[in-house]
Amino acid sequence: LQRTRLLLHLVDIAPLDPDADPVEGARAIVGELKKFSPALAKKKRWLVLNKIDLLPPAERDARCGEIVRRLRFRGPVFRISGATGEGTKELCQAVMRDLE
Repeated sequence: LQRTRLLLHLVDIAPLDPDADPVEGARAIVGELKKFSPALAKKKRWLVLNKIDLLPPAERDARCGEIVRRLRFRGPVFRISGATGEGTKELCQAVMRDLE
């Protein structure tokens, strides 16, 4: 019996490696998840875009939009900064509402 009801897929919008592609990385993780546990891969998943503090607002919006579009993600999307805490309260509240 799996207790997991919700997966948060964390993607850094400003990876340390300038040659890294966040979308390809996200796709690779989803592929690995499907191989590991098809049942777990079917769980509800939210996209959490991290490191928004590292980009100016206009670039941040464009980058986030591009990632969502390229992933063809249809579920909830949250933008956060683990460093500054921006968006984390909203994410935590949404998770609690969903789990209750």
